[in-house]
Amino acid sequence: MSIISDSLKRIKPSPTIAVTQKARELRAKGKDVISLGAGEPDFDTPQNIKNAAIKAIKKGETKYTAVDGTPLLKKAIIAKFKRENKLNYTLDQITVGSGGKQVLYNTFMATLNKGDEVIIPAPFWVSYPDMVLLAGGKPKIIRCTEKEGFKLTPKKLKKSITKKTKWVIINSPSNPTGAGYSKKEIQDLAKVLINNKKINILSDDIYEHVRYDNFDFFTIAQLTKLKNRTLTMNGVSKSYSMTGWRIGYAAGPKNIIQAIRKIQSQSTSNPSSISQAAAVEALNGKQDFIKIRSNAFKARRDYVVKSLNNIKGISCLKPNGAFYVFPSCKGLLNKKTKLKNDTDFVQKLLEKKNVAVVQGSAFGLDGFFRISYATSMKNLKKAMERIKLFCNSLNR
Repeated sequence: MSIISDSLKRIKPSPTIAVTQKARELRAKGKDVISLGAGEPDFDTPQNIKNAAIKAIKKGETKYTAVDGTPLLKKAIIAKFKRENKLNYTLDQITVGSGGKQVLYNTFMATLNKGDEVIIPAPFWVSYPDMVLLAGGKPKIIRCTEKEGFKLTPKKLKKSITKKTKWVIINSPSNPTGAGYSKKEIQDLAKVLINNKKINILSDDIYEHVRYDNFDFFTIAQLTKLKNRTLTMNGVSKSYSMTGWRIGYAAGPKNIIQAIRKIQSQSTSNPSSISQAAAVEALNGKQDFIKIRSNAFKARRDYVVKSLNNIKGISCLKPNGAFYVFPSCKGLLNKKTKLKNDTDFVQKLLEKKNVAVVQGSAFGLDGFFRISYATSMKNLKKAMERIKLFCNSLNR
């Protein structure tokens, strides 16, 4: 009899973390590896936020807090939703966890029963399906093509709904593609969901502030008829360069928030008190640096997209936000190159040119790969040159 649980056997380790770890190991061996795998801003946490954490330590704010967040942080989150999204919430409609990832995990653990279906548009963030499986649910993967801009259409959504559908996930701007849903596209999806009153919507807005070309962010909870069925998840990791601080939050129906609190009370309990103090400053403090950093990401995006589209066998859409591109390598998967799939492509790229990217199949769509351009322009220029040399060698 195995000591390992059956539920754990249903999932796999995170592919993005695996790629990042592989890059670290190769660097430790002296290899000049450029890692484009991690979804982490390369900018430092702003000084005012760090100062708030130091102040909290000096004041002795190092004890347990309320399980799902201090009242001060919840008030800052409520103010953020009102200020930026025109959404009104009360304290008992807010939960704070140790990262957005924990908030999502808690949500599925608190709400899914065996066989409940969760509609997940692909390409998807790698952890969605495995979290659903751990909670006993059934991921229902809906493939969204490059022609569709990697976005779920109302027709595909309607076709995928069954009596067992409990959640639909909307991630905009998206990881791994950077695709963002316009207000019109959100409204069109909402038309399908409004009359399916047993279906809940999980809106993953973690990349809300990393957007380009005047893309107008709109979140589905802003539609009054769906607000009471929508859990909106966000956090400070991407917008404020606070990945290591581990603070995510969500707003939604009181019964779901209460259930999430119950799960968290028997797992990690409260997020770090120091990180919460820093998050208060992040949400309440100056926001001007967000636009400046988004402009820097935009310049990188433009360079990477242009560079990739100038490589024979590679094609790449220009994303609305986040800091990823999701280029196709289908033009290089053939008998001549001896590459059968995207996994072959990324493994050979790492082996031959020391560039680490993530295969598209890890995100539910074969024939693509994800690049994170959350690194310096110097690294990106070196990486693009190496990718070009690698692809040209295949085309000979």
